[in-house]
Amino acid sequence: MFELTDKIAIVTGGARGIGRGISMILAKQGARVAIADLRKSEADRTVSDIKKEGGEAIAVEVDITLLDQVKTMVPTVQEAYGRVDILVNNAGWDKMLPFVQTTPDLWEKIIAINYKGTLNCVYAVLEDMMSRNSGKIISIASDAGRVGSSGESVYSGTKGAIISFSKTMARELARKKINVNVVCPGPTETPLVEEMKQESEFNKKIFAGMSKIIPLRRLGTPEDIGYAVAFLASQEANFITGQVLSVSGGLTMV
Repeated sequence: MFELTDKIAIVTGGARGIGRGISMILAKQGARVAIADLRKSEADRTVSDIKKEGGEAIAVEVDITLLDQVKTMVPTVQEAYGRVDILVNNAGWDKMLPFVQTTPDLWEKIIAINYKGTLNCVYAVLEDMMSRNSGKIISIASDAGRVGSSGESVYSGTKGAIISFSKTMARELARKKINVNVVCPGPTETPLVEEMKQESEFNKKIFAGMSKIIPLRRLGTPEDIGYAVAFLASQEANFITGQVLSVSGGLTMV
């Protein structure tokens, strides 16, 4: 297991799904976790669950698409815990549709949450991390950003952008001893996926055969992603930066 005792982590979108899995695992490894999410009531429940297991966490309500709110959220975490050692850019959203059925309003929403939100959060933590010559930034992209995914054209684009942005940040921040890496989940059992399945027969068909084509014969769990993040956040990964790790049961091998 990876030692994270007394490390301070922000997990965006940490209230449910993959974000909850990441938050629970980081807390299990000893980190103090700030769950930054629009869903305050769900974030509070995740905090309660972490504390029941002996961990430490707080919930901070924030809209990551708004830089002013993010620039308020980070000092709130610093006031509670003193600093930010780990930033996990997990918050994301999608609506599965063929591209010809999408609209510019939908493009803007997906780009704002998935990509602009990541930019905002990285921007807000960098000054402190750079001043301390220390930090771990882990962004949750997607294998859709590496190889594409039917019905997720704009989403795939934003996740590809996160990968490229993270590689550039890894280069720019290496001298400051800040590691920047990406975790790319494959199909994972989350509330968002369940909601997407209910939206159309197209979506149901896409997901129906997933477990059959994944070599390990199952969809991922939020905890699978959480352990990958815990590794990259740990000192054991101090010499790893600018890398992209797929957690997909072998669905993609590139």
